[in-house]
Amino acid sequence: MDLRQRLQRGLVIPAHPLALNSARKLDERRQRALTRYYVAAGAGGVAVGVHTTQFAIRDCGLLEPVLSLASEEASSIVRVAGACGPAAQAVRETEMAARLGYDAVLLSLAALKDAPIEQLMDHAKAVSQVLPLFGFYLQPAVGGRLLPYQFWRRFAEIDNVVAIKIAPFNRYQTLDVVRAVAASGRAAEIALYTGNDDNIVVDLLTPFAVEATTVRIAGGLLGQWAVWTRRAVELLDRIQRGDTTDLLALSTQLTDANAALFDAANQFHGCIAGIHEVLRRQGLLEGIWCLDPNEGLSPGQAGEIDRVLASYPHLADDDFVRERKDAWLKG
Repeated sequence: MDLRQRLQRGLVIPAHPLALNSARKLDERRQRALTRYYVAAGAGGVAVGVHTTQFAIRDCGLLEPVLSLASEEASSIVRVAGACGPAAQAVRETEMAARLGYDAVLLSLAALKDAPIEQLMDHAKAVSQVLPLFGFYLQPAVGGRLLPYQFWRRFAEIDNVVAIKIAPFNRYQTLDVVRAVAASGRAAEIALYTGNDDNIVVDLLTPFAVEATTVRIAGGLLGQWAVWTRRAVELLDRIQRGDTTDLLALSTQLTDANAALFDAANQFHGCIAGIHEVLRRQGLLEGIWCLDPNEGLSPGQAGEIDRVLASYPHLADDDFVRERKDAWLKG
């Protein structure tokens, strides 16, 4: 099965965190363990070098080591590498990913905040000549930029675009992407993936009847799915089988849990630390350290995580992790 077919089937693709020790240096053993967790949980892919991995890995020489570790452990699933920065940097990072065995590149346009559409198109086309392209609508609250319908309509015409991650956390902007892909006539070639961690279930359930056709979001590439990944795989499987019993209620619960993990009350300041905290409690991470010492849990965020775990224990996969983590942490 080729890459387009695999993506169109719909995959759980966790956005891979970064495992650090107390000195804020790479913890290779736990970094490998995280990838092993995602593979064992049934994820169909993994995204590395993205926002959840911390963009600052590029400033301290960690991009290549982190990409390499994940590629070695995830060779059986789809490997997506993040690329960002100006065109020269993005192409260079994509060439590195290709050399390390990655299947596609998730392209952030956050560095081109004021660039016109024509420049954005040239940028995307240059990267697409190296690896298949996974478009990325990153919400402005965590560093993204607004990307209008006109951009996505032209983006969908790039031959080597295989998928788009829709993560503006905004229904109007989500529809811009869906409509653009539908209007391009390439909905059967370009898989849509939700990155709207605040609205995962509804995105996956919705038949988008737009532009005289019906388009569906096939899967998710999500920071939220970096935790409780086994439950995410079960959720996507239920939706694909048409078992939608009580899923709207589950949608609200998952959004509530995501608000705690992503620290929505504080404009997402603790979004990475919140993911780390869940993985720390499960024993996969030693601590919640980020590269930036100023990044951590917001006041009250740990209590919010306590609340959602007590309210919705069925969202967690603690038993699955407990039974296997020692094996993942070996070697």
